[in-house]
Amino acid sequence: MAKINETYEAVVVFSSKNGEENVKALTEKFDEMIKANASNVEMNDWGKRKLAYPINYETEGNYVLWTFTSETSFPAELERVLGITDGVLRFLITIK
Repeated sequence: MAKINETYEAVVVFSSKNGEENVKALTEKFDEMIKANASNVEMNDWGKRKLAYPINYETEGNYVLWTFTSETSFPAELERVLGITDGVLRFLITIK
C-alpha cells in the first residue's frame, strides 16, 4: 500500500551575489510555499558558507534546511519551482 505522507528534508543553496535582501526574500518565498503544502515544517538557516567548488563563478552560498511532512506529490512540485528560480544554486530533497 502506498504511503500518503512522508517526511522530507530539503537543503537549498541560495546565491549570495545579489545581496542579503534577495536571499531573505527567496527564503521567505519557499518557507511560505512549504508551509502551505506541508505540515511539521522546521526551517534551519545555516547562513553563508564556502562552497566545495565554484558554481557559476561563485564561491559562497547561503544554505537553508527544511524538514517537513507532506504528500508524496509535493516534493516534485517543489523541485520544479526550485529549478526555475533565479538565485538558487543547488538543492536536494530527500526522504528522511
